[in-house]
Amino acid sequence: MVIQKKHRRMVTLLICAVLLVFGVWIILSALKQNSQFFYNASDVVASGFKPESEPFRIGGLVKDGSVQTSGITTNFQIVDFEREMKPPLSVSYSGALPDLFREGQGVVVSGRLLGPTEFAAETVLAKHDENYQPKIDYQE
Repeated sequence: MVIQKKHRRMVTLLICAVLLVFGVWIILSALKQNSQFFYNASDVVASGFKPESEPFRIGGLVKDGSVQTSGITTNFQIVDFEREMKPPLSVSYSGALPDLFREGQGVVVSGRLLGPTEFAAETVLAKHDENYQPKIDYQE
């Protein structure tokens, strides 16, 4: 049986289309896993999030006067960027904190919710604004 030229083109086109769909699916699934979205702290507290099996991210500001360190464990509270929160979200983290971590600074924490206002962080990322400029030493 001889395959006609028209059928050969159709088979080639069909194979290319299947490969293209498969490639797009791989790219989209990789992007979904690596996305850096986070919830606002006030949304998590107000909506009554239930403890989830998978870690998720929460963003906010480290509340002034809330940082307490005991050994390698650090406890602090996060407040929202935009709204007043009552009560703030309490975060517990064991490990080395980023150099930019401090009170009043923006953070994104990744971990699990232990209770309505308690969060166990697995990672802490300190945020800085887009206008960051290195410290300049003018000594000559």
